[in-house]
Amino acid sequence: MLTPKFFFLILLIFSGFQLQAQKNKSFAITSPDGNIQVKIDAGQKLRWTAMHQSQTIIAPSAISLALQSGEVLGNNPEILNSKSEKINNKIAALNYKKDTVNDNYNQLTLNCKGDYGIIFRAYNDGIAYRFFTKKKDSIIIKSEEAGFNFTDDDSAFIPYSNDPHNKDKYQCSFENTYQHIKLSQFVKDTVAFAPVLVELANNKKAVITEADLEEYPGMFLTNGKTANGLSGDFAPYVLAQLQNERNPVQALVTKRAEYIAKTNGTRNFPWRIVIISTSDRDLLNNDMVYRLASPSRAGDVSWIKPGKVAWDWWNDWNISHVDFRAGVNTATYKYYADFASANHIDYILLDEGWSNDRDIMEIVPGIDLQQIIDYAKQKNVGVWLWMGSYPLDQKIEEAFTTYSKMGVKGFKIDFMDRDDQNMVEYYYRVAKTAAAHHIMVDFHGAYKPTGLQRTYPNVVNVEGVYGMEQLKWSNPDMPKFNVSIPFIRMIAGPMDYTPGAMRNGTRESFRPVNSMPMSQGTRCHQLAMYIMYEAPFEMLSDNPTVYMRENESVNFISAVPTTFDETIALDGKVSEYAVMARRKKDTWYVGAMSNWNARDITIDLSFLKDGNYEAEIFKDGINADRDATDYKKEIIKLSPNQKLNIHLSNGGGWAARIYPIK
Repeated sequence: MLTPKFFFLILLIFSGFQLQAQKNKSFAITSPDGNIQVKIDAGQKLRWTAMHQSQTIIAPSAISLALQSGEVLGNNPEILNSKSEKINNKIAALNYKKDTVNDNYNQLTLNCKGDYGIIFRAYNDGIAYRFFTKKKDSIIIKSEEAGFNFTDDDSAFIPYSNDPHNKDKYQCSFENTYQHIKLSQFVKDTVAFAPVLVELANNKKAVITEADLEEYPGMFLTNGKTANGLSGDFAPYVLAQLQNERNPVQALVTKRAEYIAKTNGTRNFPWRIVIISTSDRDLLNNDMVYRLASPSRAGDVSWIKPGKVAWDWWNDWNISHVDFRAGVNTATYKYYADFASANHIDYILLDEGWSNDRDIMEIVPGIDLQQIIDYAKQKNVGVWLWMGSYPLDQKIEEAFTTYSKMGVKGFKIDFMDRDDQNMVEYYYRVAKTAAAHHIMVDFHGAYKPTGLQRTYPNVVNVEGVYGMEQLKWSNPDMPKFNVSIPFIRMIAGPMDYTPGAMRNGTRESFRPVNSMPMSQGTRCHQLAMYIMYEAPFEMLSDNPTVYMRENESVNFISAVPTTFDETIALDGKVSEYAVMARRKKDTWYVGAMSNWNARDITIDLSFLKDGNYEAEIFKDGINADRDATDYKKEIIKLSPNQKLNIHLSNGGGWAARIYPIK
């Protein structure tokens, strides 16, 4: 017979075995289609691995959250319990590239000792995970370990943090071209901003980004702990900042903490995402960030009206053949309103200069803002105002209250140039306050989207992209970049690239001109952007005088919606070309774009329903390789069983509006 002491000893030994077994426990989930497998090992470190059709996508990679208290969530995890779920939902999308988003995934939740846990999701097109905590008191996150290891020294498209302010690599514009390099060639001691695309064997791609970023810094990426890896890097919390004397519309960070976030002890943390594709084309139509974002908090959204806007800054207010001095003045903006009204453009934007840089409540003498708003309203045109992030922050409630009462429809807010926790909180505060005053928002000088446009649908566009403004002062390979961002940056969400140039240049004829700017590539390359690029609030960047000479192009641009009911990715290869079809009601819009290489493409029209169709087509002219403004417009009959053979010139494009006919 066992003595109580001996029984207790046996119980301790048995409990030890149970504890050890629990520490080393492995878990797995698969995607609904069975192609993606995720394995989670809870040993000394919490590690995850991802496979796609037996090919390793993510090699074992550690994840953890280190608290300032010394506790590391993810080290020696003790799994208390796990829960598996199969979810198949549909999300009614608002002001998006489609009206319905499929939300079909398998989920695994691991609850760990220490009042925290991890959620993994496996979709047919990728993987996501997030930490959550259930602690009573607030916590300080010292650091986060987010590993993305690969089996080989793969090539990647890397957008480095550029032009850091105040020698702070975390304070940047989030605008750069891509360096197409091996992972091992990643420049040391710097960071890249997401999304980052990694090219894998068998033509597969992995795109790393994040979603539902709130009360937490955004994720940069840097060299992993192995030559074949990437890892998350996060801007430290801001302790002090001051107004930038050289650019008073923004703040400069002067002191950062030795931790990245101060936050509630009970919360969900941002989703870490790896999107997986077997065809480049699939990346053109991905919904992962939208799916993972928090649902709308804006209440009534009937007042939110995306659309197009006649914009002043890119064209340097260079209207002509008028009897007033063009510039930042009332007469100029009434002229913009006339143009917008005549061409069915929804809005005009007053960019920098209409107010004092240091006080957005002080309107400059040449501007009668109320007169401009009232004049535009008579012509069914709304008015947007540009403003810097720092002066808005000083008078945020006063600005939203005053200008919304005057009739302003939206704010374009610029020069945030950060994604530390402090700035992320600013975005949410602005979006929430704007929604309360029925003001739409376009975040310029911004980090990439992480789903805020779903949570606050009044956020109708975000920059965070190396847009066409760069051509005012530099000469990059823009057509190559233009057919890279639909596969990479656009995965994160809408992008304020600002297309619409009518002065189009070939590779040989282009030159940077600040006051009379040009674009690289053909006219049809520009027209296709209005279909290709996701942008619920979309600029017409050239000036009204030029547009009035180009009625065919403007008529086509104004006819293309900015939100759609359906999107189909037709064809494409990263950095080479892209072909996209989008539907609004019963009309389809198809756009194709190429890098500097001319090419022939076949478009399969089987996405059309049965019936007869007519198409208004803009294609590169026969001499577009010498004169990039050369194009040909034609009207043709089409049927769903037809295939169109099209030619794209150097830096070329093709755009069509396809509508049913009886």
